[in-house]
Amino acid sequence: MEYVGVVLVSHSPELVKGLKQLLSQLNPHVPIALAGGTDEEEIGTSVDKIHSAIKSVCSDKGVIVFFDLGSALINTELAMERLAEDNITNVHIADSPLVEGAYAALVESGCGSTLEEVIKVAREAKSLVKI
Repeated sequence: MEYVGVVLVSHSPELVKGLKQLLSQLNPHVPIALAGGTDEEEIGTSVDKIHSAIKSVCSDKGVIVFFDLGSALINTELAMERLAEDNITNVHIADSPLVEGAYAALVESGCGSTLEEVIKVAREAKSLVKI
């Protein structure tokens, strides 16, 4: 079965490694790629890492990208411009919290859902009431 790929973008390599560990326990079959930190493994983000991460989990089902802070969004948008040059267009940036959104998206992707369905549940994670 093919799944929507999940990409986790963060200024911290450790943050996304830990999140991937959690998510992989939910469903080890859904492809998850990481783009944490700069090319030098420092705090920050890298267009090249994001571009490579998206390409590594890309399938006909598409890819959803989660990010932590504003400049990660900017670099994700730049990576997506490069992907368009490679004719990879079935990629969506989630308007969702990193942890809760990625969790919901991974579960939905694991059910074999479409990219649109995965986007919907990720977006709904914005209104999750925890208490």
